[in-house]
Amino acid sequence: MSTARHSYDDLIAHLTRTTPLGPGEAARVVAEVVAYFSESVEEFVRRRHGELRARGLTNDQIFPGIAGELTARRVAAPELSLRQLRRIVYG
Repeated sequence: MSTARHSYDDLIAHLTRTTPLGPGEAARVVAEVVAYFSESVEEFVRRRHGELRARGLTNDQIFPGIAGELTARRVAAPELSLRQLRRIVYG
């Protein structure tokens, strides 16, 4: 993360000033947040589908929930039909 970390040095410094996090911990938090929000729509749908299946939910419960979650993403995803969501997961 050397190049990416450089661009987040101000944020890491802010976190170390305003939280009990040390520089290494703050850098890891920033890296995790950046990775989370860098996820493509397809990656997000597949990850959430797997997480919700592991909780025992059915596809009839999962896909409408994922569709709702996509509208709340930091960078708005395009509106996808339930069929498009299924295609992302199952091809």
